[in-house]
Amino acid sequence: MNELELLHSGKVREMYVVDERHLLMVASDRISAFDVVFNEPIPDKGRVLSAMTVWWADYLKSIAPTHLVSSNPVDFPEAAKRPDWAGRALLVRRAEMLPLECIVRGYITGSAWKEYQSSGTMHGTPLPEGLAEAQQLPEPVFTPSTKATEGHDINISYDEAIEIVGVELAEKARSISINAYRLASEHAAKNGVIIADTKFELGVVDGELVIADELLTPDSSRFWPAENWTPGVTPVSLDKQPVRDATEATGWDKSPPPPPLAEETIRATRDRYVEAYERITGESFDNWIGNS
Repeated sequence: MNELELLHSGKVREMYVVDERHLLMVASDRISAFDVVFNEPIPDKGRVLSAMTVWWADYLKSIAPTHLVSSNPVDFPEAAKRPDWAGRALLVRRAEMLPLECIVRGYITGSAWKEYQSSGTMHGTPLPEGLAEAQQLPEPVFTPSTKATEGHDINISYDEAIEIVGVELAEKARSISINAYRLASEHAAKNGVIIADTKFELGVVDGELVIADELLTPDSSRFWPAENWTPGVTPVSLDKQPVRDATEATGWDKSPPPPPLAEETIRATRDRYVEAYERITGESFDNWIGNS
């Protein structure tokens, strides 16, 4: 069997060449935190990311198309029909990606909260005084960043985004991102989950701007159980928070190599990823591709 050409290997996924128009996106069980990839995988993590991406691609199709072609291995080339890829591989269209991370924030947290504490701004834009951590913003805000090939992404203003991609693409990117966030947030809220913020990646396929890469997953979003949310308190997150908490408690300086992850941390992290999928989609993860 001919093997697919590896196009790119990232922190948590690989991209393989299928043909001139298509790629295979394979999500691994690797986990990264503080920009460091850990040695221990989180079982089923990659399959959760793929399952959520597929579900959201269908749910948000009224907002914008995605580059997703199929998650069904029947549609894959023979070289991609590997048992270990079942449920974690997605056939996608090649896209000319925008050099922006299209972040939408509905609540003030993370790096935006840190900036607000120091300067009263978010991505350089002044915000009202007296906001508390994790407080809902009056309206969702498009807060782009650069895509760093090395090191950290850099938060930029909307005007700086226009300088990078032009007015037309920046406006389309902002509109798609905010509208997708609104629709997704309304759905998640009905299931008791707050989407505090999320990161979209957009690209052009056949002259049309589409949503690409992973979509509203625990790796690209902050999901908070609504029952645990209180403004002024750092909320519980349905994501890799157990990894962050356990490793910070060791006094680790957040540079490689990372400390080993305990079985308890690995199990707790897997449980949060699966819970995020099941609570938001209403589907059982047991029914996803690759589960027997």
